[in-house]
Amino acid sequence: MAYGISTYAYFWRVSARAPEPMTLPDMLRDTAELGGEVFQICDYAPIESYDRARLADLRDTAADLGPTLELGTRGIRPEHLLSYLDMAGELGVTLVRSMLNTADHRPDPTEAVALLKEAVPRYADAGVTLGLETYEQVATDDLVSVVRAVDDPHLGIVLDPGNSVARLERPADVVRATAPYVVNIHVKDFAFTRRDGWVGFTYAGCPLGEGLLDYDGMIAAVRAARPGDRGTHQIVEHWLPWQDEGYDATARLEHQWTQHGINTLLRSK
Repeated sequence: MAYGISTYAYFWRVSARAPEPMTLPDMLRDTAELGGEVFQICDYAPIESYDRARLADLRDTAADLGPTLELGTRGIRPEHLLSYLDMAGELGVTLVRSMLNTADHRPDPTEAVALLKEAVPRYADAGVTLGLETYEQVATDDLVSVVRAVDDPHLGIVLDPGNSVARLERPADVVRATAPYVVNIHVKDFAFTRRDGWVGFTYAGCPLGEGLLDYDGMIAAVRAARPGDRGTHQIVEHWLPWQDEGYDATARLEHQWTQHGINTLLRSK
């Protein structure tokens, strides 16, 4: 497995709250400096407006710096997935992450299977794998049933067990159900903390190794279910709440969490 960083690890530094938001080349250079072997451009809408020349520049920057590129989007309408397949070809990407739902389209499993059967063969022909992420809007059993029904090795699951907690699914159960189909892993730790006055809880991110994620158990389960697989990359993400001290403090902590996450993964090799 190779280890990398997602644009989600730069969430605040690329946001409108940043005085000078980081660009994709900025994030790519930072990923390389931190030792990341993969840079996943995930839910970064501006890339959809890039022309071929700009995509070529990004591909060349990645080649010069070292990290492999991956893409991420949302939705499974065939025309959208095929636009990302074209982009993947321009960037030399072999994995695209997506999610079943968008703001204006929530297909049931039957519709999802039909739509994916239109697009996935094109991905297979291009040697690109499509991974569907686990998250609270879709039951994990439904997601697995869709992947099974399409039945193509170029369709799998992007495992992020922390997302499904909001659906009252236990992370260990999500890992167990999806392990045979995992093609990419988002490594993100999470924890519950009491609200003031003990009135409820906050569910948010925390530095890798300090929360509820059973990282060792997750990786062991995926490796046991997919023996010999070396193409499943682990990608650092996190849910860092905005800090009361403002942007500088938030950006500083975001960098620290990202550095800690990738260092922890690299030490696990």
